Amino acid sequence: MYSVDDTIVAIATPPGRGGLGVVRVSGPDAVQVAQHLTGRSAPLVPRHATLARTLDIAGAPDQVVLTYFKAPHSYTGEDVVEISAHGSPVLLRGIVRAAMDAGSRLAEPGEFTLRAYLRGRIDLVQAEAVRDLIDAVTPLQARAAFDQLEGTLTDRIRAIDARLFDLAARLEASLDFPDEGYHFVAEDEAARELRSIVDAISSLLATAARGRMIREGVLVAIIGPPNAGKSSLFNQLAGVGRAIVAALPGTTRDVLTETIDIDGVPMTIVDTAGVRSQPVDVVEAEGIARAVAARETASLTVLVLDRSSPLTADDELLIEQTAARPRVVVANKSDLAPAWDPAQLTMPAIELSARTGDGLDQLRQALTGASHGETARDTPAVTNLRHVALLERAREALQRARGAAAAGTPEEFVLSDVHDARARLEEVTGARTPDDMLQAIFARFCIGK
Repeated sequence: MYSVDDTIVAIATPPGRGGLGVVRVSGPDAVQVAQHLTGRSAPLVPRHATLARTLDIAGAPDQVVLTYFKAPHSYTGEDVVEISAHGSPVLLRGIVRAAMDAGSRLAEPGEFTLRAYLRGRIDLVQAEAVRDLIDAVTPLQARAAFDQLEGTLTDRIRAIDARLFDLAARLEASLDFPDEGYHFVAEDEAARELRSIVDAISSLLATAARGRMIREGVLVAIIGPPNAGKSSLFNQLAGVGRAIVAALPGTTRDVLTETIDIDGVPMTIVDTAGVRSQPVDVVEAEGIARAVAARETASLTVLVLDRSSPLTADDELLIEQTAARPRVVVANKSDLAPAWDPAQLTMPAIELSARTGDGLDQLRQALTGASHGETARDTPAVTNLRHVALLERAREALQRARGAAAAGTPEEFVLSDVHDARARLEEVTGARTPDDMLQAIFARFCIGK
């Protein structure tokens, strides 16, 4: 791990030109660095914006606003000065270079947030929520991240841990009276309390599947026979004419992808080549192979069938091949005369027209329901795979402890599993987390945050 006692600097706004750009300086010498950049000797007033002028940077001075946050009342818990300048990349890079010449060093990815965590401004769940909030591409993703940043998950985990601490204290006290057995808590009482705590963790984990889907998104493959309207449907969902649409079967030869927001869930839609048993050439055969690969890796399949043409053996084969995985069946071209009735299928099918857009709302609802089983917008408590794994390990430890308590096993064995569960909960919040895990988590942050 790098030193967390240095003064660090980085551009805190996105790359590119803009009306304003912000350079953040944090550490013991933040004020001196800002004064060096502007040639000021007067002290900066905490939480006040100060208009200043930089010295000759990148060949020209610039008018800036300095905002000083005095420790510990800052994002990092250290002295922080934010320098708001004109959003020229040349000027911003010049300010960073000048700050480094004045004794600061370039921040590592996520180092500002790491310092906030190390100084107790936020816990590890909130730190990870900062990154998720920055990466959010849908309102529901942002809402889930912000709820965790506000401490909703942390509060629930701490409440569970407080109950475990109380139980562990009584079990520890019982160990001081070995001749009395479960002196401060009866075996059946311990088993009941452990069962209640297991239920509380299970309630958290019940939100995890939908939470991860909201955080990580869903891969949706559009498949079907040639000329069924897959590319037209892809364009309708994407809201833009990405895919070439033509009456000639086999027009699509490769996969196209577009990420869209459906009910707050980011879905990566994949348009694939038409699948048929007898491709006309090696290029189409390769396109079909890629379509099959996309179907096998997708979380959800949209099977598009042409309602205006009789069902073929290839159609029946696709219906059979997709039956074992999550899918939505579409009877496309409802604007044309039907050649078969969707009711004759053994599964429900959505009738729509990819040409006119009729039925698209129903399809979007079906995609939402098939991806996470409901359309409710309640924010899930758990969205992070790391949190899921640790909560599951904590639950397993408590289930062992409950079984041991119910069987009258000596309390030291029950206590060992309770301590194991508490350690896993502390890993979630960062109260007990190895340095290599911290480095892996914060390395995925952007520089400047």
